[in-house]
Amino acid sequence: MSIPDILTTTVGSYPVPDWLVAMPSEQAMVDATRVIFDTQRQAGIDLPTDGELYRFDINHPDTNGMIDYFVGAMGGISREVGRSDGEAFRKKAEMGWRAKPAGIVEGPLGEGRLNLLDDCLRASFVAGGDFKFTVTSPYMLARTLLDNHYGDFSALTMAIADVMADQVRGLPCRVLQVDEANIPGNPDDGPLAARAINRVLDAVEGTTAVHFCFGNYGGQSVQKGSWEALLEFLNSLHADHLVLELAHRPGDDLDALAEIDRRIELGIGVIDIKVNHIETPEEVAAAIEAAEKKVGAGRVKYVHPDCGFWMLKRSVADRKIEALAKGRDLFLGRTG
Repeated sequence: MSIPDILTTTVGSYPVPDWLVAMPSEQAMVDATRVIFDTQRQAGIDLPTDGELYRFDINHPDTNGMIDYFVGAMGGISREVGRSDGEAFRKKAEMGWRAKPAGIVEGPLGEGRLNLLDDCLRASFVAGGDFKFTVTSPYMLARTLLDNHYGDFSALTMAIADVMADQVRGLPCRVLQVDEANIPGNPDDGPLAARAINRVLDAVEGTTAVHFCFGNYGGQSVQKGSWEALLEFLNSLHADHLVLELAHRPGDDLDALAEIDRRIELGIGVIDIKVNHIETPEEVAAAIEAAEKKVGAGRVKYVHPDCGFWMLKRSVADRKIEALAKGRDLFLGRTG
């Protein structure tokens, strides 16, 4: 079969099946991951993700393991947060949406118990083909920590980048995606965030992607800003393609994307994960058409949801996945 000009993909997370929550086990996790891959492939997704089910922590459901899964396992970080720690963290205005730190940095960061290879191998055993594996950006992880060791935010961020770079080397996935949802609201930190993300991307042997959104906390955006303010930052990334939130964004955000370096392929969000509305194939096709009118014919290489599906019901997520593939097919059929 020929490869479509535009590939469908998902961003990362999937709703945790009720039966896995009720009776968690390693075998149940493998079975659930197999179901999620199969669900995506049957719907027509070209590059599925593993659903990130093993990252969900019932004690930290608000971030679905995007933060705590990584920093909770790293060496040098304590999860014991006292009163003074909480008070110090709350003075960090840029993290006002989070009540307490994900951890306290008490010593040099290291691997600790973090083992992305095992998690990626689990996915590869049941993926049934090419798949994408996701990790959280060092910059975003650094923002959630209270640093009592490095005394310098840049040093902390790059220390996390070093740990993550070691973790992503040699992973058995088709695409490695770095997720970043904090820099859109802090564009002045672009140079630091890019340096840290690039350190991770440069350690990957295969195809790389970077996903950006404006946050998804309780189904709401966390960050304010625009893609235009991030152009220099985006163009400095060593990524093969971008995975951008656009379905839940103002229409004029597309204007800025025409200025992204042509060496970087574009992935555009055409499914809004912050609403239960099921997009029609016609709506998806129209969104792709509108994007190509702005950025140029043939520049859109991927279409996807704005972010992960973990906060939606499975019945909603599955129908949105189907609409994504059907809408892509409709668009390509119109232009073919």
